[in-house]
Amino acid sequence: MTKLLVIEASPRGKHSVSRNMTRRFVQNWLVTHPDGEVSQRDLMGAGLQFVNAAWLQAYFTPPEQHSPEMANVIQLSDELVAELLAVDHIVIATPVYNYNVPAVLKAWIDHVVRKGLTLGFDGRGLVTGKKATVLIASGGIYTQGSPIQDRDIATQYLRLILGVIGISDVTFVAGGGAKAVDLGEETMERFVEKLDADLKWAASV
Repeated sequence: MTKLLVIEASPRGKHSVSRNMTRRFVQNWLVTHPDGEVSQRDLMGAGLQFVNAAWLQAYFTPPEQHSPEMANVIQLSDELVAELLAVDHIVIATPVYNYNVPAVLKAWIDHVVRKGLTLGFDGRGLVTGKKATVLIASGGIYTQGSPIQDRDIATQYLRLILGVIGISDVTFVAGGGAKAVDLGEETMERFVEKLDADLKWAASV
């Protein structure tokens, strides 16, 4: 059975373009993988904390030496890593804020890039044999040929970090120009419909 993990980072619920892209992607993915299993991690309700001194102390202490407090502070991180390692395909759906990913997605990344678990002590990624799809909604358009293409930090960063942990098979679907939905110039349904061919292709590979 093929397993899909969906990571959602938008705080906007049904008004989120990236979440609507995700819904369409998952529908298409289930057509291609009718026996597939989908799990979801909504980062807005995950209780993620930013990395702090207590977390770092637990991180740098061998698990067999963890105090109950250390085990508790790193428990969610352990769960997120286990989630990632248990699936075949990961989808990251995110808006773009000021050219990069939201803080909550960066927090998730900091919790799952773990030496000895997802990253080898020799610097090699340990999350191998998996694929990733990144669904990005942005107000601006940063695709090839755009005059502001060099500002596409979010795509560059996510490709880099996924490669660092060992995932090189990465497909991006860019929902650029999403501000048209917020400005009422286009309906959500119509905007996502225009991305349907790309979403179907990404779900089928």
